Order: sequence, then structure tokens, then C-alpha cells
Amino acid sequence: MPLIRVHVDIDRVTARRVLQLHRAGRIHGESREAAREEVWRQGRTPAGDPVFVGVTNGRRHVQLLYDVEVYPDSGP
Repeated sequence: MPLIRVHVDIDRVTARRVLQLHRAGRIHGESREAAREEVWRQGRTPAGDPVFVGVTNGRRHVQLLYDVEVYPDSGP
């Protein structure tokens, strides 16, 4: 299955919390669902749960990075 990387806009405080949860082996359901919704917005069909990859290091705009498996015959 192909992977696509999605970027989820988020504030710095929440980004730190998501990173701490990930390091503790837990997930942040709200951001994971936002990543799934972004895949749907791009016209693709998710084939699995989004996997947290990391956080961008932007000064003003912080984003969470998720890899999501998608069905090959879905979308553009």
C-alpha cells in the first residue's frame, strides 16, 4: 500500500503534548483523526491508522507529521 505524508496545523503547546504522548507509547486521538480527515480531503481512502512521524520546527507555524497508508486505487 502506498504511504502519503500529511501535515496537520497545530499550536505549539498541543504539539509538545502530542510528542510527549508519543514518547510514552500513547496516541493523541484528536490529531490522529485530523490526519485521517486530511487524507479524505485529498480525495484518498485511508487503509490504516495514521502513524505519527514528528513535529515540524517552524517558528510561527507548527505542524504534526503523519504517514497514512492509502488504497492505491483511491484518489488522484
